[in-house]
Amino acid sequence: MDRFTEQVIAAARRRGANYCDCRLIELEREEIAVMNGALRALTQASQRGFGVRVIVDGAWGFSSSSVTSDGEIDRIVDEAVLIARASASVKKRDVVLAPTGVYEDLVPHQAARDPFTVPDGLKVELLVEATRAMQIPGVVMARGQMQFSRERKTFASSEGSYIIQDRIESGAGIKAIAADDKGGVQVRSYPMSLSGDSAQAGWEFVEAMDLVTHAEPTAREAVALLTAKPCPSGVKDLVVGGQQMALQIHESCGHPTELDRVMGMEASFAGTSFLTTDKKGTFQYGSPHVNLTADPTIPHALGGLVYDDEGVRGRKVYLVQNGIFKHYLNSRASAPVVGEEPMGAMRADGFSRCPIVRMVSINIEPGMASFDELVGGIDDGILVDGIKSWSIDDRRLNFQFGSEIGWEIRGGKLQEMLRNPTYTGIAYEFWRSCDAVGDASQYHVWGVDNCGKGEPMQVAHVSHGTSPARFRQVRVGVLDE
Repeated sequence: MDRFTEQVIAAARRRGANYCDCRLIELEREEIAVMNGALRALTQASQRGFGVRVIVDGAWGFSSSSVTSDGEIDRIVDEAVLIARASASVKKRDVVLAPTGVYEDLVPHQAARDPFTVPDGLKVELLVEATRAMQIPGVVMARGQMQFSRERKTFASSEGSYIIQDRIESGAGIKAIAADDKGGVQVRSYPMSLSGDSAQAGWEFVEAMDLVTHAEPTAREAVALLTAKPCPSGVKDLVVGGQQMALQIHESCGHPTELDRVMGMEASFAGTSFLTTDKKGTFQYGSPHVNLTADPTIPHALGGLVYDDEGVRGRKVYLVQNGIFKHYLNSRASAPVVGEEPMGAMRADGFSRCPIVRMVSINIEPGMASFDELVGGIDDGILVDGIKSWSIDDRRLNFQFGSEIGWEIRGGKLQEMLRNPTYTGIAYEFWRSCDAVGDASQYHVWGVDNCGKGEPMQVAHVSHGTSPARFRQVRVGVLDE
C-alpha cells in the first residue's frame, strides 16, 4: 500500500476495527453546453478526497474528507469508529462479509485519446456546427452537449487488497425541439435522449457519433412529429427499439434486482421490489426469450468495472435466464443472506459517499431475429423508440413509459409516423409477452449517466446492452391528447 492508505488502515486497527477499507479518489470533470449555435456553458471541476469504512462491534461506520493530511486521517477514522459504535447499539444483527479475493492491481483506462488533451475550442466548434445544422424552420431550440471525466481511484483494505483504477468517460448528444402555433411541442434526440450516449472511452467515441451529419435528420423528425398521427389507443403488438429497451431494462429489471431494495434498505426513498427472495430460482420473470445479465466486464461499457468499491472483482451473472429469475445485484454483506457470492455491484458517487448496491451494465442478450423479422411478424402494432417519459411504482411493478417517436405497423410493414407513443404494463406480464429479440447486428451498449438512488442522493453511471425486442398484446396509447 502507499503511505496514506497504510496509515488509514493502521489507525482503524488501533481503534478496534475488525475491518477497514479506504478509497482515495482524484477526479476531473468537464461539461460543455451549446444552444442554437452559441456556447452556453463550459464548466470544469476537480476534487480529491478519501472515504473510510469500518466495522466495529458488528456494525458499519463511515466518514470522509477532502483534506488528505496525516492529521485528518486520525479525525476521519475516529469519526467512522464512533458512528460504527453508535450503530452497533441499535443493530439487529452483526455485519458479516462474504469472502472475496485479495488483489494488488493497476487497471488502466480504456480511452484511445484522452479528451482532456483535446482543445476546448474544437469541442465547442463541433457542437456549434451541429446545433446550427438543426436550426431548420419549425425548430425553436437546438441543443448540444458533451461531458467528460477522468478519475484515479485507489482502494485499500485491511484484508490486504490494494487496487488503483484509472477511468476516463466521454459522452455527447444533440437535441432538436420543434413547436407550432397551436401549442404543440416535439423533441428528437441523437444518439440518445437526455445527455446522449456515454462510454468508458475517449474523444474517439464522440468523433464516431458524427453529430453534424445526424443533426439535420434529427431536426426534421422533430418537425415531422408536430403533424404526425397521434398514437392509437388499445391493445397491440409492440416492437421496442434499442434506446427504449434501455429504459425498460433499467426500471423493470435493474432496480428491482438490487438486493438492498429487497431487504428494505431503500424503502423510504425509492421503494422496495416485487422480486422478493422467495422468487429466486423459480419465478417466471419473462418468456424463454428473455436473458438478462449483469455484466461489468463488457469493454468500454459505462457501467463496466474491474473492481467495485469493496474490492470485489466484477463478474457476469444472469439476473434472468431463459425467463427465470436467477440472481440479485448484491454486496459482500447482503450476498450471503440469499446464498450468493458477491458479483461486484457496490459503488459510491465519489469519495464522500458510502458504497451502495448499484447497477453495473444490465443487458438483454441478443436473439436471432433481424429487424425486418421483428416488424414482419406483426399484423397490427406499433414501433416505439427514444426515451421521453417514465413512471413506475415503488415496487418496480406497474409502469407507463413514453417514447419520442413511433410508427404504425400494418401487415408486417412500417407505416405512418406516430407522435407521443406510450405503453403500459406490469413488469413480469410484459416480459412474459416477449416472443423475439433482435440479433447481434442491432445490439448496442447505451451509457446512462443519471441513475439516482440513496439518501443522500447518489448518481451512478450505468449502461444497458440492448437489441430491439417484440412484445405481444401490450396496452398502448394511454396518453390522452
